[in-house]
Amino acid sequence: MTTPRSVALERLAYTLAAPVLAVAPNVYPDSPVNQVVQLAGAAGIGGIFLAAKSEETGAGRKILRWSPLVLAAAVDVAAKTTTGWGPYWLDALLAAGWAAASYLVMPFSRHARRGHRPALAAPAPQLQPAEAAPEPSPAQPDDGAGQLTREARMLWERAGMPARTHIVKATRHLGMRHDLTLLLRASETGRPITGLSPEIVGAAFGVSAADVALADVAIQPGRQGGPGWMEASITPEANARRRTKPTDQERWVDRVAGPKGGAPGSELVHRTRDNERGVTFYRAKMTDSTESPRIDLAKVCRGLGLPEDDSCVFVLIDGAEFLISAFDTPPLSAIFPATRELLTPDTTGMFVCGFTITGQPVKNMVFQHDKNAASHGLVLGVSRSGKTQYFAINMAAESLAGQVVWLSTVRKDEKTTTLGQYIDRQGSNALWMARQLRAAKALCEIRAEMPWPHDGKPHDYKPGDPRCPYRQLNVYADEFMTAAQDALFGEDIQTNGDDLTVTGLKYGIGFKPAGQSPFAHNGFSTEMKDNLRQNSRPVIFNMGSPGATRKAAEGTMENPYDVPTIPARYSRSEGSAIERAMRGEADPENGVSTGGVAVIVLDNGRAVLMRSLYADFDTDLADLFPDEVNRLTDYEIAELEKRSLWGDWNREPEPGEFWPADDEDDDGDGKSRRRGGGKRGSKSGSRRAEQVTSPRQALEAIKSLTDA
Repeated sequence: MTTPRSVALERLAYTLAAPVLAVAPNVYPDSPVNQVVQLAGAAGIGGIFLAAKSEETGAGRKILRWSPLVLAAAVDVAAKTTTGWGPYWLDALLAAGWAAASYLVMPFSRHARRGHRPALAAPAPQLQPAEAAPEPSPAQPDDGAGQLTREARMLWERAGMPARTHIVKATRHLGMRHDLTLLLRASETGRPITGLSPEIVGAAFGVSAADVALADVAIQPGRQGGPGWMEASITPEANARRRTKPTDQERWVDRVAGPKGGAPGSELVHRTRDNERGVTFYRAKMTDSTESPRIDLAKVCRGLGLPEDDSCVFVLIDGAEFLISAFDTPPLSAIFPATRELLTPDTTGMFVCGFTITGQPVKNMVFQHDKNAASHGLVLGVSRSGKTQYFAINMAAESLAGQVVWLSTVRKDEKTTTLGQYIDRQGSNALWMARQLRAAKALCEIRAEMPWPHDGKPHDYKPGDPRCPYRQLNVYADEFMTAAQDALFGEDIQTNGDDLTVTGLKYGIGFKPAGQSPFAHNGFSTEMKDNLRQNSRPVIFNMGSPGATRKAAEGTMENPYDVPTIPARYSRSEGSAIERAMRGEADPENGVSTGGVAVIVLDNGRAVLMRSLYADFDTDLADLFPDEVNRLTDYEIAELEKRSLWGDWNREPEPGEFWPADDEDDDGDGKSRRRGGGKRGSKSGSRRAEQVTSPRQALEAIKSLTDA
């Protein structure tokens, strides 16, 4: 085989250049020859760098092509650096070694063509008989496709053309070496693609089925679509990164929005962090705007890697959107002191009664501006949940608005007695509550006939009207459930309470019962509850358990919206409960009371979690209340006195006041039937049986008949 001419010339150049590399640096150190050699070496280094960085084939051949220049520069620098010819004539040995290496490597560095040229003495090719041209492969039509598409078609043809499909185009994902998207179409025109699955595509390309996603192809200008087309995304690299370092959106899709996630069918809008307040917000919405969010907060926390802490993680739903707030510390454990500025109602009768978890003020009303009427109220909660504290700020707001306040409780306590110093009337037994409700009911009749000074005619109550001759009256009945079940006065209390919720608003009288249950069997009739719900903003404090709180709130709402949870105590989750159990350690006691935390049902039926303002009973409450106590007019008091409904409401019941006078007779054993607490004679029992109008009255009648 004869050596090609280009190879011979290149070897000759290396042989002649070797003596120059050895002599020039030693004899002529400042010669331009050295600079030319070093510049050529720098160019060679650049060429090697570009060849190594390129993803095209033939990178090794390019590196060999540039290596003689780099080695020549290295020999030149070494010869120039050593003293003289170097030890053992090192400069000459390096130059000779460079020439020998280049002489041998050179054939691989040719760039005129990739293969060796044929030998010059090779016999001339002989003409062969014509053969039939091979049929083009259906997997690789001659359509000018790129190399990636051709390689993908080879793999597809090797797999047997799955689902009778053809690869139209393969597109590599930006910045990825192995991720690509395949555009597929049915091999037969007009036939839909059926039977194609991620497992089949994954087997053809040697990847996991989890790294394959199939999607329909939308019709675009210049390209067909429909059932005969399909798009397959093969993303092993992206999925590997997604499993180890997912973005917020990817984590939401994989762990929260799935069918088994905490918020199925949702998508994350954005995640924001407020360092000043120590909270992270996750705002999301439903993919289908017609659906309502179905959120399992515990699952969402586990999916996002948040602590499952009901004192620090909250959800707020607004239509098809919702907001998850993850706080560093319990936000509702803070105290918001009540001030006169916050409690002073505005022109629409609204005042600030507390703050939400996000720091937003929550307002309640002292009258209904839009209905031109007074407002009722409903406050629920177990003992020590914050009801009396809420009474204080409500009463202060009503007093600052110039309204009259009455408060009755079943039993006397320190806080209600303190409030009695700043309001018109206050008492602490069932008899006092019964007379309070009777007087309020009579005021409806009195005010219905009370002339207004501008025209001498009676009118319905209009909040804020300076011509109104009387003030709005707010009647509070604490522990109404217990009072309504009182053996002597319970029936009267419930009956008058029902009447007051129906007729009181148009005469400027608001009824505001409080208790531990809003249901009919505990004194809250359906009629009363409906009127209270429609004409107030119910406030539900802790009812003893999250389930009871949710049930009580749903009982005061028009629709069963999601109700926030109020735990028994706010306690941060510290460490692992499993590890503490294995070590035999006690759980940390770091609970914070939820007293004062309540769910308030707003006008649109949405339940909001808030922390009510704090009125400190250990200090003087005079800063919250006006200087003078608001009271009834002399005309109203005189009319009540005519009806024997004014004065000392703690006095003993008068004959015929609550039951017929004949019930005062003894039953033969010296005991008063009125004092019997339900142990009445047959005459009383028959009367009770004849007047039964409710399940509660029927139960009382059965008790009296059986002497239970």
